[in-house]
Amino acid sequence: MPADAPLIGAATGPNPVAHVETVAFHGIDVRPIDVQVQITNGLPSFTVVGLPDKAVGESRERVRSALHALGLALPPKRITVNLAPADVLKEGSHFDLPIAVGLLVALEILPADAVEEFVVLGELSLDGAISRVAGVLPAAIGAAARDKGIICPAACGPEAAWAADREGRIPVLAPGDLIGLVNHMRGTQVMAAPEPRVAEDALAALDLADIKGQETAKRALEVAAAGGHNLLMIGPPGAGKSMLAARLPGLLPPLGAAEALEVSMVHSVAGLLPDGRLLRRRPFRDPHHSASLPALVGGGLRARPGEVSLAHRGVLFLDELPEFSRAALESLRQPLESGRVSVARANHHVTYPARVQLVAAMNPCRCGHLDDPALGCGRAPRCALDYQARLSGPLLDRIDLHVEVAAVNPLDLARAPSGEPSAAVAARVAAARRVQAARFAGIDGEQKPTCNAEADGELLDKIAAPDAAGLALMTEATARLRLSARGYHRVLRCARTIADLAGASGVTRAHIAEALSYRRLAPGR
Repeated sequence: MPADAPLIGAATGPNPVAHVETVAFHGIDVRPIDVQVQITNGLPSFTVVGLPDKAVGESRERVRSALHALGLALPPKRITVNLAPADVLKEGSHFDLPIAVGLLVALEILPADAVEEFVVLGELSLDGAISRVAGVLPAAIGAAARDKGIICPAACGPEAAWAADREGRIPVLAPGDLIGLVNHMRGTQVMAAPEPRVAEDALAALDLADIKGQETAKRALEVAAAGGHNLLMIGPPGAGKSMLAARLPGLLPPLGAAEALEVSMVHSVAGLLPDGRLLRRRPFRDPHHSASLPALVGGGLRARPGEVSLAHRGVLFLDELPEFSRAALESLRQPLESGRVSVARANHHVTYPARVQLVAAMNPCRCGHLDDPALGCGRAPRCALDYQARLSGPLLDRIDLHVEVAAVNPLDLARAPSGEPSAAVAARVAAARRVQAARFAGIDGEQKPTCNAEADGELLDKIAAPDAAGLALMTEATARLRLSARGYHRVLRCARTIADLAGASGVTRAHIAEALSYRRLAPGR
């Protein structure tokens, strides 16, 4: 055999395998996936390998119909699509577009060098339209980190545009259909780059001034907003607990740039970004008390984020707290302490961020009228004790502020609203948050606290050390109220926030006293 003769079975022409890059999702992280398309002689077939799920396996028919809408027919040959690495589970319909693009490259309709610098994802309709998919924002950020562009559906273009640099070195293509992408790649049509957009604030119209009375609860709401503390409101039905909770996001400062990106990535993976717009207002999630454990903390077939992760950097409101299942409530203990939630399943082990501010509301008993002799049931106080016993001590210990919200006085209902508007309270909250940001700015480390509720260890001892009178009160209260070590430190965090709202440099006895007034051993009693 001559020395320059080709080996038996070796390809003598150009590389017959087309390569297109896409991603697989692992939480809010992405893993590069190489879509390899090969067309060879043999019996006509269309096979997708590489551990695809049912949605990826069904992409064969969507891709076939989308190409037919372009006037293209697949050749009567053996078509093999390999999703590498083959040991990573491939889930979702976003593999449709990279498979179609790979086929177009293998058919020499698109040049290979035109797509090699892009990460491609999108779902195809039967008429060739490209439908929106989840996870475009983390995919675009991952592509930008490798100096690659991204091709995504037109509906997801605004979120992908946030990952592009201002110099245009990282291109973003957001075609509405497959023919538009082909024309752009072949140079017969120029596609405009999508513009980044921000979601509108849906809760901006809710004002704290609309709530009549409840001055103590409003003060507790201000303290919770200023320090990022968890809050539990106990009171009869119709006292205004849900109205107070719904107005908390309006008191919180907007998300910072890094926070907005992190929050939007979680919502993008869940497919909940409105029109691909980045979120700037802190999220407010209020799941029904019938929510299951996977719905609350995450899980399911694809280990999707739950409500506690969708409320990351925002508010998680649990109304009718004792009506939630015991397992679902106990699953919140780890996220409330660590700021993250790990979803462990047979096929997945995913960690999502879950730094939330928990706001809960409950009635003092099942009928809700424990303190009203005219409406209360004949089983009091046993009825209230049994109802409150549904909440475990460790969960209640993680809630900083316990506030009793009494029924509104009829005279207050007759008067016109006279409380402070949300803008005035939000200004004080923003000033307190600026003080905390300046305090934490000099701390070394990747995970810097953003509010007093996140301060811990030596840092808390340094910034919240009370004066002599405050220390004496704190010591006596710890013994008499039998506070745990966690409860002791949460009182100090709350006192530090109260001092920040007052503009005080140190924590005094008055600040400790107010913080202790929000601490209850048994709610509603």
